[in-house]
Amino acid sequence: MAEEGAVIGCHTVDEWNHQLGQAKESSKLVVVDFTASWCGPCRIIAPIFAELAKKFTNAIFLKVDVDELKTVSEEWKVTAMPTFIFLKDGEVVDKLVGAHKDELPKKVELLLNKQ
Repeated sequence: MAEEGAVIGCHTVDEWNHQLGQAKESSKLVVVDFTASWCGPCRIIAPIFAELAKKFTNAIFLKVDVDELKTVSEEWKVTAMPTFIFLKDGEVVDKLVGAHKDELPKKVELLLNKQ
């Protein structure tokens, strides 16, 4: 697993499955950013997502490009970008669709406090 405080980019299905498996074993909150290189709002929220990874080192931050990993985004029913899916023990605990720069940190903090 990557060092704490970093966003982990998943570029293959194997990499995604590996990161998800490690995250599940750790019992940490997992925040997944489903993004696309052509998505303007995704580019705006990306530095905020990276800052959240630095701030909340007790969570795991993953990034998936929907064009790179179409099967993964379809499996998780991602239809708009950016979509943030929050997982705990492999289960979806929340979801946020859109580049909501104020709501995203609040949601991360709220879910971490529930652990």
